[in-house]
Amino acid sequence: MFEEVKKILAKQLRISEDQITLESRIFEDLKADSLNIMMLLMTIEEDYGIVIPDEKLTSFKTVGDVVKYLDNQGK
Repeated sequence: MFEEVKKILAKQLRISEDQITLESRIFEDLKADSLNIMMLLMTIEEDYGIVIPDEKLTSFKTVGDVVKYLDNQGK
């Protein structure tokens, strides 16, 4: 799942996949904003047929947080 999230983030943020690690802080390190995260989650929802509650948005601090959540959903 990490590879998929990394590809989506790299494309949306126009950065190299090499800059993205599980420990990367979404806002501080990758310079994403809440709209970028919303778009990431919408893409994941569409691609994997899941629904991510809006309140989860604020709990994702690192790329690893997103991956862990998706892994726990069985994706």
